[in-house]
Amino acid sequence: MSLACFVVLRCSIRKSINLFSRAKALIPGGVNSPVRAFGAVGGSPPFIVRGKGAFIFDADGKKYIDFCGSWGPLILGHARREVVAAVSSAAKDGLSFGACSPREIEMAALIRYLVPDIEMSRMLSSGTEAAMTALRLARGFTGRDKIVKFDGCYHGHSDSMLVSAGSGLATAGISSSAGVTRGAVADSFSVPYNSLYAVENLFKKQGKKIAALIVEPVAGNMGLVNPETGFLCGLREICSRYGTLLIFDEVISGFRLHPGTCGQLFGISPDIYVLGKIIGGGMPLGAIGGSREIMENLSPSGKVYQAGTLSGNPISLAAGIATLKILRDENPYPKIAKLASSLRSYVSELERKYPIKIACMGGMFTIFFTGEKRIPRNFSDVKKCDVANFAKFHRLMLIDGIYLPPSQFEVAFISAAHNEKQITFFQKKILSALKKIFK
Repeated sequence: MSLACFVVLRCSIRKSINLFSRAKALIPGGVNSPVRAFGAVGGSPPFIVRGKGAFIFDADGKKYIDFCGSWGPLILGHARREVVAAVSSAAKDGLSFGACSPREIEMAALIRYLVPDIEMSRMLSSGTEAAMTALRLARGFTGRDKIVKFDGCYHGHSDSMLVSAGSGLATAGISSSAGVTRGAVADSFSVPYNSLYAVENLFKKQGKKIAALIVEPVAGNMGLVNPETGFLCGLREICSRYGTLLIFDEVISGFRLHPGTCGQLFGISPDIYVLGKIIGGGMPLGAIGGSREIMENLSPSGKVYQAGTLSGNPISLAAGIATLKILRDENPYPKIAKLASSLRSYVSELERKYPIKIACMGGMFTIFFTGEKRIPRNFSDVKKCDVANFAKFHRLMLIDGIYLPPSQFEVAFISAAHNEKQITFFQKKILSALKKIFK
């Protein structure tokens, strides 16, 4: 079956295969972000040339229902009319200024309106840059050096965060990266997600030295792993007790579940928010935010340095402002949740017969290929999944015109552009694929 899948795929994406061959001669691995190379699922990646609504189209003209959504930003779907219009209008006035512009103020005010905890924010160019800046700010504010993260959580590819990281590093089966010095990671601790016991023990030994604890409140870089009851509240209490800043990395989860953050949804106020993806509406944009007391430690107000030529880029801000306003005014979240609930219910029934589990929250979901009785609760559980069967599943989905993230360790997304018909089609193809894999 596996060989037959490869043959069918190769016949249907011949132009993509040729493009990938050309790319590998010019770009390391043929890609500009490792997981795109399809190393975890095999075969050649489709080269995407267009997207519209819930669909993407590859160089061969093949149409896919897209559940990757550019890895999260496209909660409104591809090429949403108002977002494209905002970008087009802004582009007519210039692509970049490297100077102050009114949209920076508009975005900061909009974020503050939607998330009152964020009294001040700073725009950056990516989630990686935002997380890196948040950690530097925490160290500068507290005067401490140590950082705590969680196994399988991914906070960008800055050196200090490449310790037991998720996302592409989990896909590649490595926990760090060549080129990262021992000194760069010496001040970073990584503990199991959902384990307050491990956090408490670490803080008893190192608490007075820990500047910040950074966490994905809903983990999305080892597949979807939801926080257990009391976990996030416990982190808030421990950090407050030891004078450590709590950082919520909401690059994925921010504005994903409602027109705000998980911090608001769960009733927990972190000290610093890290934002990205949705706030850029599909354009490169990151941000950090928090109280005035903390944020004014950033230069030029304070001594923690951060700068960026393209920070607050007017085109990215135009896309992000348009997206956040649509989310605020149209509130597509109940629709998205209803579609996700339908998918979850259907797959949950299949769990009775097949060794799979579905994790779901809002429009985020992961189908884990595991025979364990419970849904994975941490990175150790996730690593027990059958990646070979996921690879077969992924190839069968591609053949049937469904595009999923090409890794067992990534989260998929339902957008406002999806509808019941597409979810029903997906459900039927899931069953068909499972019958072939486990025949």
